[in-house]
Amino acid sequence: MSEFRPGSDGNKFVPYEARSGGESIVFFTRDLSAEGLRKIYERVNGEIRGRVAVKLHTGEQNGPNIIPRDWVQSLLESSINNATIVETNTYYVGDRYTTEEHRETLQVNGWTFCPVDIMDEEGTAMLPIKGGKWFSQMSVGSHLKNYDSLVVLTHFKGHVQGGFGGSNKNIGIGCADGRIGKKMIHTRLGSDDMWSITEEEFMERMTESTKSVLGYFGEKLCYVNVMRNMSVSCDCEGVNAAPVVTPNVGIAASLDILAVDQACVDMIYAMTEEEHHDLIERMESRHGLRQLSYMKELGMGNDKYILIDIDNGDARITAKNAVKDLKPFQA
Repeated sequence: MSEFRPGSDGNKFVPYEARSGGESIVFFTRDLSAEGLRKIYERVNGEIRGRVAVKLHTGEQNGPNIIPRDWVQSLLESSINNATIVETNTYYVGDRYTTEEHRETLQVNGWTFCPVDIMDEEGTAMLPIKGGKWFSQMSVGSHLKNYDSLVVLTHFKGHVQGGFGGSNKNIGIGCADGRIGKKMIHTRLGSDDMWSITEEEFMERMTESTKSVLGYFGEKLCYVNVMRNMSVSCDCEGVNAAPVVTPNVGIAASLDILAVDQACVDMIYAMTEEEHHDLIERMESRHGLRQLSYMKELGMGNDKYILIDIDNGDARITAKNAVKDLKPFQA
């Protein structure tokens, strides 16, 4: 495990019994399939209506670890009316840097069964942030405002800069536009290094970006984290992602963004040292746990939760029991 640096208290893993505040509901299934995804989504979709945006990471070309397209297609066709997958262009030069490159990548990766909206294709919009330390507003893809509800469908995994990528990263980076918003999050003003903001300041900036989106949609949000093929690398790295060495777990879903990300982190910590070593090293060395403590400071949710096992009659379980029967990773 990494050593915590002075001033990095927000990066500590806090055991459940040491947490304070209220509890939220997090649903859990071990069923890593299209049917499992549909069943758990239906537990959290009560406020999803109107024009629905589905935010997921569609991946670099031929990336091996993204949520399977057939799962997403099944979910949209069976359970979400009037749905559009939404993305934004990247800050780094790659397969999704321009809208034209991004659309080609969507074709290569098979995201052709429903509309896909690259939200910053026609410009940006500013969303206010209440209580932020770094920002009072965030620049997002202008098309975000075309939607009434947001389903945050996340491949939970590691991340080279954020430590881990859960629902917070999916929104905070994924809704910020590719030129202005992502620069606000990643780059210090006047710096020649586009990645000049690191560790806990980066976590805080990313989280404030997320809060701008939560403020816009209000209660018309839900969060689904798929814990499968969890490399220490983000799907941004595509075919260059590090090999998957962390076992598959299942799918978690909630109406509380902090609770669902915290539950997934807790499940990683509940694994054996051999199973979780690489992913925890990635989370801690990048100070990724600051995502959780800062969400709590900003009033974005609860880090305490009731974990409901929908596979076993809605029994209450612990993170340790959730990972009791781990599944091998899938290519």
